[in-house]
Amino acid sequence: MDESVLQVGRTRYTHYTIAYHLVWIPKYRRKILTGEVQAETQRLLRECCERHGLTLLALATDIDHIHVFVSAPPRFSPALIANLLKGDSSRGLRAKFPHLQPLCGKEHLWTQSYYVGTAGRVSAETIKRYIEECQGT
Repeated sequence: MDESVLQVGRTRYTHYTIAYHLVWIPKYRRKILTGEVQAETQRLLRECCERHGLTLLALATDIDHIHVFVSAPPRFSPALIANLLKGDSSRGLRAKFPHLQPLCGKEHLWTQSYYVGTAGRVSAETIKRYIEECQGT
């Protein structure tokens, strides 16, 4: 991973480099992310990241799922990031494309579930080795 793409930030009490890989799907795994819907989905996700101070590192949509790689300050939990991205994009898409409502439902476009993985500047193995080496000092 290219460490230079991660958002390195600081607050008064913290220094951080945190990134999350999120994946989610439309309800009923409908194949709706094509053409204008796909383009609008990407636009809405970019806009949401910008509005909330998240750094969008990568974005990919397939016809039935979305991958987002985003860097965020520690005040953003993975659940909050998922809620922001999924909620904003769902509202925007349902408003612009009313034909999606019968396919996926009137209130929610995405399933409630999602995948999240984390990334940072050092590997889990490096952290584990550091902690083990500090034992007894």
